[in-house]
Amino acid sequence: MVTKEIVLAALKNCYDPEIPINIVDLGLVYDIRVDGGKVDVDMTLTAPGCPMHVPISTDARNKIQAIDGVEQATIHIVWEPRWTPDRMSDEAKKSMRF
Repeated sequence: MVTKEIVLAALKNCYDPEIPINIVDLGLVYDIRVDGGKVDVDMTLTAPGCPMHVPISTDARNKIQAIDGVEQATIHIVWEPRWTPDRMSDEAKKSMRF
């Protein structure tokens, strides 16, 4: 059975290529909805117009689709609320020396 926790664990293996921190610890993942084999993720990027939009969202979708039981994964890029460094995990802040 697919759960939010399993999806979140998979997304911890997805990194912003410009920042060596996974997208979960960066605070980019806002919401995960699981309905049977369908997974929808609302996430953002560190800045509007980020040139890494396609590689990051494609990697996130691929990581989710690799989970046993996932039939469809959709990544929704959202801009509200706007991302700030405050959304980062304590570990990520320490790594980035915030």
